[in-house]
Amino acid sequence: MAKSDFSQMKEFTQKLQRLATGAEQEKFYQECARELAARFLAKVIKRTPVGVGTFEAKTDKKGKTRFQRVSAGGTLRRGWTARTEAEALSSGGKNPAAYAQTMLVQKTGKTYEITIINPVSYASYVEYGHRQTPGRYVPAIGKKLKAGWVKGHFMMTISADELQSEAPGILEKRFADFLKEVLKGK
Repeated sequence: MAKSDFSQMKEFTQKLQRLATGAEQEKFYQECARELAARFLAKVIKRTPVGVGTFEAKTDKKGKTRFQRVSAGGTLRRGWTARTEAEALSSGGKNPAAYAQTMLVQKTGKTYEITIINPVSYASYVEYGHRQTPGRYVPAIGKKLKAGWVKGHFMMTISADELQSEAPGILEKRFADFLKEVLKGK
């Protein structure tokens, strides 16, 4: 009777069992969620408009009013990788991929979620648009308002829709890489 060598079969079975462990799967799912969050942040940051900044009216000795820049624009854009509005005002832009790695992944049932918030107070007005009173003078911009409605930029909505269509391909590639890694025994 011939002897059979089942060592490779045992090794393969062990690799599959490792794949099935909750810890490996959990880590994989969280990495996928963070990658999708990083890709979303990269898209939305690129689409977020940058204003000219904040100006303050100053009157010189001759009584002439001039505007002096108090802060540069970009607060809304920096807000995507900031925890607070004050942080968005003061700090430079952070790398979206690095920021996504620090984000909390929550599991609800079979769903993994990351909440992305722009803490800047006017973010929703830029996203969806807003009403304003025509003819009202706004000192911060040094002009009277002309239109009754300002259209939204929909930077978040467009980015989310784009990522929604790209996500299956991204996740499929990640899963194939994950399987290769587990089956090679790394």
